[in-house]
Amino acid sequence: MSAQPKPGPVAVTKASGGHRLRVVKQLLRRRTAVFSGAVIAVLLLFALTPVSWLPHSPTGGDQRRKFQPPIFLDGGKSDHLLGTDLLGRDILSMLIAGARYTLGIVIAAALIGLLVGVTLGLTAAYFQGWYGSLVMRLADVQLAFPVMVLLIAVVAAFGASVLNLILILGITAWAPYARVVYTSTLALKEREFVEAARASGLTHTKIMVRHLLPNLTSVLVVLVTFELAQLVLVESALSFLGLGVQPPNPSWGAMIADGRQFLYGQWWASALPGLFIVFAVLAFSLLGDELRDVLDPEGRES
Repeated sequence: MSAQPKPGPVAVTKASGGHRLRVVKQLLRRRTAVFSGAVIAVLLLFALTPVSWLPHSPTGGDQRRKFQPPIFLDGGKSDHLLGTDLLGRDILSMLIAGARYTLGIVIAAALIGLLVGVTLGLTAAYFQGWYGSLVMRLADVQLAFPVMVLLIAVVAAFGASVLNLILILGITAWAPYARVVYTSTLALKEREFVEAARASGLTHTKIMVRHLLPNLTSVLVVLVTFELAQLVLVESALSFLGLGVQPPNPSWGAMIADGRQFLYGQWWASALPGLFIVFAVLAFSLLGDELRDVLDPEGRES
C-alpha cells in the first residue's frame, strides 16, 4: 500500500530498557524528531478532546455566518478563530473533531494491518514451504494492485461506515508488514539464539513470540510510522470522494471537498484542512526517517 520509502534493515538486538532510553535521548537531540513528535502529540490531543469542550458544535452551523474569514484576515472575528464554511460551521471545531475520525481510523487500521502482516510474515518465514510461498505471492499481488481502485470498489460495495473503513484499510495494509517481517525473520531464524531455543525444547510458537518477535520491534516501529502517513492520505482521499466518514461527522478530506468550489474567494475552507493533512503526513514521515536513522546508524552512514 505504502508509497513512502521503506525502512532499511535494522540491527537485530533485543530491546531493553537501557536501549529504549538511549533511543529516546537521541531523538530528543534531533530537532526534526522533536518537531514531528510535537505535531503528532498536538493532533492526538485534538483527537482526545471531548466534543463538549469545542468552541462550537462541529456538526451544526449558522447560515447567517457562512464563510466568515479567519481572525487573521479582514473581517475575521474572535468567535470563529479560523472562520466558517459554506454552512456556517466553525472550522476550528471541525478540524479538532475531524482529527478524532482521521487519526482514530488510521491508527486502528494500522494496528490491524500490523497484526495480520506480522503474523503472516513471521509464520511464513519460520515454516516456509508451500505456506510461505503462498503468503508471499499474496503479498506481491496486494502490493502490485492499485490500492485506491480496490478500496473504492470495496467501500462502494459494503458501505462507507467508520467500522467498514477501518476494516478495509487494515486488511489492505498488511502486505508491507508481511514483506519486511518475512525478510528479517529469514535472517534471524538461523542465528545461534534461535538454534539454542530449539535445542531447549521450546515450541514453535514460543520461539516466534519470545525470541524472533522482540528482535523485529525496531523495524516495525519505523514501518508503522510510514504506514500511518500513507493511511492518512488514503483516508482523506476516500473522504474527499464521499466514501469515507459520512456527514454530519466532520473529516478533513470531506472539508476539502466541500470548499473546493470556493478556493478563489473563501480559500480557508479547503486550505486549512489540507494544511492539517500535510502536517500529519509530514510529521509521521519525518518521525519515521528519524527513527530509522537512530535505530540503524550503519544504514545512515552508508
